[in-house]
Amino acid sequence: MVRLSKGTLLTYSYFTLDEFKCQQTGENQISKDFVALLDELRGLCGFPFVITSGYRSPFHTIEASKAVLGMHTKGIAADIAVNNSTDRFILIDWALSLGFSGIGIGSDFIHLDTRESKLMWVYS
Repeated sequence: MVRLSKGTLLTYSYFTLDEFKCQQTGENQISKDFVALLDELRGLCGFPFVITSGYRSPFHTIEASKAVLGMHTKGIAADIAVNNSTDRFILIDWALSLGFSGIGIGSDFIHLDTRESKLMWVYS
């Protein structure tokens, strides 16, 4: 359970905030609203999500090598492991209906974020 500044409580049925901490620094500035949206998505999909990357510190190796920091550093992105094409389709279909605006499709994961503009890409 998470208490927001205005006293509102957010509860997550499927996640803990620790699942989203930076794997290299341990920092965790993930948006609690973003986690709540992912939690809703998980419920709609009906299968477990393994978060392979959540918040990333600007000093994380991947981010430090970029010219422009990514959505992970803003706390509004996560990579989710996918096991098969059926789960991939279901996840993307529900993600679009919930308003996720950044969707990256990898061979074994899906990147989701809530950036301001809409963008979909495939990792090669």
